Amino acid sequence: MHEYFVWDIDPVIYGIGFLKIRWYSLMFIISFVVGYHIVRKMFRDEGQNPETVSSLLTYAILGVIIGARLGHVLFYSPGFYFSNPLEILMVWKGGLASHGGGIGIITAVLLFCRRFKLNFLWLLDRIAPPTALLCGLVRIGNFFNSAIYGKPTDVAWAVVFKRTDPMLLPRHPTQLYESLSYLLVFAVLCILYWGTNSKEQRGRLWGILLVAVTAARFSIEFLKENQASFEQSMFLNMGQLLSVPFFFLGWVLIFRNKFKST
Repeated sequence: MHEYFVWDIDPVIYGIGFLKIRWYSLMFIISFVVGYHIVRKMFRDEGQNPETVSSLLTYAILGVIIGARLGHVLFYSPGFYFSNPLEILMVWKGGLASHGGGIGIITAVLLFCRRFKLNFLWLLDRIAPPTALLCGLVRIGNFFNSAIYGKPTDVAWAVVFKRTDPMLLPRHPTQLYESLSYLLVFAVLCILYWGTNSKEQRGRLWGILLVAVTAARFSIEFLKENQASFEQSMFLNMGQLLSVPFFFLGWVLIFRNKFKST
C-alpha cells in the first residue's frame, strides 16, 4: 500500500495565552512587506513619491481584510452572519473569501488614487505583481491551516490532512496547486513589468493578473472540496462563478489599448 504524506503541522507558530502567531498570518505579513518594497521601488524608479506607498499599504491591508471578510459573509454564509452579526467582526475565527479581497483591494486603490491624484489603472498595474504574491502566500497559509483541501485521490503526491479531515483520506493538496500557479503569475508579471513595455499600456498587467489567477482558480476548483454545503447541488461552485466576471474583465483590460487605437 502506498504511504501517503501525512500533514499534521500545528497552524500556530507560537502562542502565549490568547496571543497566537499563526502561519496564515505570517504569510499575510510577508506578502505585504515584500509587496511594499516592490511598489516603493516602482514609485522611485518612475519618479513618484515613494513615501506615499506607506499610505497605500494601509489602504491595501484594510481593503483586503474588510473585502475578504465581507465576501465570505455575503457569498458563503449570509444566513448565519445576518442572524449573528457580531460574528462578522470575529475575523480570527476564520472566513475570508479571496474574491471579496479582490473587490476590497480594487476599492482601496480607487480611494487612494482619488486622494493622491494618481491614475487608477496605472496604480493597479503596479500592484499586480504584489497581489499575485499575496494570493500565492495566502494559499500556503491555507496549507498550514489544513484548510481548503482537495478531493480524495490516489496520486503519489496526495496528502492526508490529519488535523482537519475526519476521514483521513489522501487528497489533492489544492492549496499548493493554487500557490504554485499564483507564484508563477507573480514571476511572469515581474518579468513583464521590468523586461517589457507592458507597464506603459495601462490596465494590461492588472488584466493579465485577473485572467491568469481566475483561470487557475476556476480549473483547480474541480479538484477541490466545496467550502459550503449549498454548493453540493451546483455544477460550478461559488468560487468558479465569482471567477467568471473577473476573467472577462481581465481580457477587456488587456485589449483596451488596442480598442482605443482602432
